[in-house]
Amino acid sequence: MGVRKALTGNHAISYAVKLVRPEVIAAYPITPQTSIVEKLSEMVESGELDSVMIRVESEHSALAACYGAALAGARAFTATSSQGLLYMHEVVHWVSRARIPMVMAIVSRTINTPWNIWPDHSDFMDQRDAGWVMAYAMDNQEALDLTIQAFKIGEDPEVYLPVMVGIEGFILGHTTMPVEIPDEELVREWLGPRRQPYVVDGGSPIGVGGLTMPEETEDIFYGIQESMESAKRVIERVDKEYGRLFGRSYGGLTQCYRCEDADYIAVAMGAWSGDLMEAVNALREQGYRAGVVRIRFYRPFPHEEIWRYAGRAKGVIVFDRSISFGGWGPIFTDLVTGLATYTDKLPALSNVVTGIAGVNITSEDFERIVKRFIETVEKGGKPVFFEWFKKR
Repeated sequence: MGVRKALTGNHAISYAVKLVRPEVIAAYPITPQTSIVEKLSEMVESGELDSVMIRVESEHSALAACYGAALAGARAFTATSSQGLLYMHEVVHWVSRARIPMVMAIVSRTINTPWNIWPDHSDFMDQRDAGWVMAYAMDNQEALDLTIQAFKIGEDPEVYLPVMVGIEGFILGHTTMPVEIPDEELVREWLGPRRQPYVVDGGSPIGVGGLTMPEETEDIFYGIQESMESAKRVIERVDKEYGRLFGRSYGGLTQCYRCEDADYIAVAMGAWSGDLMEAVNALREQGYRAGVVRIRFYRPFPHEEIWRYAGRAKGVIVFDRSISFGGWGPIFTDLVTGLATYTDKLPALSNVVTGIAGVNITSEDFERIVKRFIETVEKGGKPVFFEWFKKR
């Protein structure tokens, strides 16, 4: 059995890393991530955690250090936010294309400029084409559980890819909730020894990252795509195994909330999904049969799971907390593309981009927006395809 502690989202991730006990942690501070690596540094200093803590001069170096350690066969972890993640971006691609598993926490913060420390999903979504498995938590307990699961998923031979786990800065990162911390020995027994496709340890000649011809390079990229598809099965399996061992299962790639009999589906990712669920409860009391599909893994994109509910719905409304300028929200773009593979007749669709730069969106806001969408469709009207919902 585990123990319960009151933890911030950042410290929940720190405790998850302690349970996994990676050989190498690289740290560079940036708001609002800093307290993750601060706590880990305290654990290492006190002897509570037997890991090598590398204090580097930049985020680029933090990920490069983890990449080198992971190449040599070590479990590795780092964490970052916003501009730090952008500074890492070159190495983000190196890690995935080398097929080296590791885990990185992203405590989301709006991308500059102007200077802004409040959370949206822009930094996380900026990595969507980088070849990492991408998960996002709704609360602090899930942040801990996802971080542990991320090591298991990435090191599975069907996957062999790095994994990033996202939470919103401050909303979860600095907010305290009760969190159950599993037994460390049980976690480590479940994870087993580290697995990776190859090791650069000086024991045999091997080159990594050298020049390859176009056809060979394409094969490497195609392998990442195939592994992303395999990751869907692995994520489902890991979620079920974790549920049997530790008592918490979340549904795999997505979580369905009151969507089994829903005529209207609202889709979201992250902490504000809880506010959306409260809005759905209020709408149900008014007679509107609405439900929520919460995206837990953005990469690989769970279009099969969304179709399971959206395929019989009258309408689907998607809430994005980031924007692809000149296009739409990233979740909406992927969702429409995915649904179009199943049918020529899509349900009524609407994309609402909101909560940008940390603007607070409440359950009442969600209730009002979803209710307007439902009533428009029920009256035979055409809902707004794209809307940037601003509070003022």
